[in-house]
Amino acid sequence: MLSFNVLGCALILCVVVFSWRRFTSPLWVVPGPFLSRFTSVPLRWHDFRANRTPYIHKLHLTYGPAVLIAPNEVSFTSFEAVKEIYGSSGSGYEKSNFYNLFTVFGRRTMFSTLDKTSASAFTHWVFAFNKYANSNVMKPASLSGIQNLVTEFARQCEDGATSVDIYIKGRLLILHAPTIYRYASKIINLFFEARATPLADAFVLQRSRYPDTAEFTLLSRLREKLGDQLTEIDVSAECLDHMVAGIDTTGDVLCFLMWELSQPRSEHHQARLREELLRNPTEAFDKLPYLDSVVQEGLRCFPAIPMSLPRVVPDGGRVIDNVQVPGGTIVSCQAHSVQRHNEHVFPDPDRFDPGRWMSSKGADERKRHIFAFSYGGRGCVGKHLAVAEMKLLLREVYSRLQSIPDPTMSDDSMRSHDQIISARPYGQKCLLHFMRASESNCP
Repeated sequence: MLSFNVLGCALILCVVVFSWRRFTSPLWVVPGPFLSRFTSVPLRWHDFRANRTPYIHKLHLTYGPAVLIAPNEVSFTSFEAVKEIYGSSGSGYEKSNFYNLFTVFGRRTMFSTLDKTSASAFTHWVFAFNKYANSNVMKPASLSGIQNLVTEFARQCEDGATSVDIYIKGRLLILHAPTIYRYASKIINLFFEARATPLADAFVLQRSRYPDTAEFTLLSRLREKLGDQLTEIDVSAECLDHMVAGIDTTGDVLCFLMWELSQPRSEHHQARLREELLRNPTEAFDKLPYLDSVVQEGLRCFPAIPMSLPRVVPDGGRVIDNVQVPGGTIVSCQAHSVQRHNEHVFPDPDRFDPGRWMSSKGADERKRHIFAFSYGGRGCVGKHLAVAEMKLLLREVYSRLQSIPDPTMSDDSMRSHDQIISARPYGQKCLLHFMRASESNCP
């Protein structure tokens, strides 16, 4: 008898909660799974399974450009939403507490600062130094360092007797959230010898003490422009944050992009790229249209940070893509969906097709819908450096070599696997065979 009473009370409570949310929540009109209107358990379950990105994308395919993914969280895919949330018109959308995971040495960096006012100060520092401006990236001092690395990378690919794992071992994904890693290391150390974070920490802390840094580096500009305004720990935290971002993101995109170029379905794309490179051996890497198209399509299909970038709607609420959203709601866009859900911009969006970027028709709209480096004042300041690294490496490798997948690899092992905010291959490796390409094979 007692069990029936408990069950009856539970049902009454559910009806009350349902009715209350139905008639009081402005988010009730936002389409989405019924269960997500009452609990965030489905979303957290997919977070736990490292499956958040494809889960949200599937919801967008089912429900449209605005989806309720939790009782107080909405995901969007339209450019109008991107512009409102992340652009200048979206002032007041602060980062959510999710970014507390990304403090370094106990300090907030430009990336992990929540409020826009403080973040603007960080951003102004970096742009004042002009470290990441395209004009500075293109300087010989910057390019020579990148070229040395990509030349060595190509040499190792060429010398590989069998297959080469291009999921670079030294990328140190754990560094994307050093705070988490330090707490988890006590458990991890029971099974593995932890080296990555301590070595990187020690390297950055040591370099921050040296006065004789190269003039074009972030460290030298921080010292030159700010002097005593930043402590040694502040400088170290910012430098480590930038170093880790570069290791993670560029390596992820290149890994998935080179895997795709190596597939039989993309053999003609690889051949066309090689043709352009061999016909223009002395041309600057930023003057090669098909190379640029390959990189742009790589960023569209395999964004380094495909996941949601959560923001908090300011007090008073806002209208986002014709949806009235109350203050305090978590809103976000994820690059994976922004760049694949809008078929009027990217027809057949799941197909890797660099040729779509060669057409001038719709070019402006395509560029607007690339969210790989986020958008607005808090977007990725290192995007020009990342693109330069990718283009130089692809030119160095595919002007000399041809790549094919190792037979032990599968599409399943290379499916994207969420890692807090970035993504990596599910199998944590990407084995390719490289062989010297004959110029006579190129059209």
